[in-house]
Amino acid sequence: MCDVHITIKLSKRLEELRHHSEHVNNILNKWNTPDRDIIDYCDTNNCILITKDQDFRNSYLLNQTPKKLIKINLGNISNSELIHLLEKNIDQLVKLDLDYLSFMIEINKGGFWIVSK
Repeated sequence: MCDVHITIKLSKRLEELRHHSEHVNNILNKWNTPDRDIIDYCDTNNCILITKDQDFRNSYLLNQTPKKLIKINLGNISNSELIHLLEKNIDQLVKLDLDYLSFMIEINKGGFWIVSK
């Protein structure tokens, strides 16, 4: 699931690549959905949450929820750059999703960092 700060284009591109993806703007209470509801939805439906929001990172580190998190720390890169970066690494992300019940990945300018699993 992509949260409100992630372009809906990424969610659509993941669908084109045959990976189920939802954008928060299309479900729940759209852009007004509280973080707790997003977390509950992701955990209940075994979704990976893709976000730029530090609050979700803090929640993962303190409470181990959402169970699967990709935290983007790339500043204001273009949507096409973000989409390309995730496309390029989709196979590794799928493997991680299949192999682990819980993880957080931080994507920094230096690359991908698995913080916990």
